[in-house]
Amino acid sequence: MSTHFKPYYVVIFTSLKNDNDFGYTEMAEKMEQLAKEQPGFIDLESARSEIGITVSYWESIEAIANWKKNSEHLIAQDKGKSIWYKWYDVKICKVEREYSSNKL
Repeated sequence: MSTHFKPYYVVIFTSLKNDNDFGYTEMAEKMEQLAKEQPGFIDLESARSEIGITVSYWESIEAIANWKKNSEHLIAQDKGKSIWYKWYDVKICKVEREYSSNKL
């Protein structure tokens, strides 16, 4: 049996927060909801302990570029740089193949 797989893109955002997290949780929730409304958005996964990681899935590079320049997202990016993060890293990757154990 053959299945057609359409490649997609992921944005991997890793970060280390500083001690000032005033407004962070509210903004993170707002950005997650807003991302889900963007054309080309597929899904999002996130985890945080000392280092946070958020992986968002997108249909195209163009969809990612549009999300990056969203006016509300730009505000969140500026606050992240100036208030919330000691450091952050962003990677954008093309997924050409995927598989899993199907065990939850």
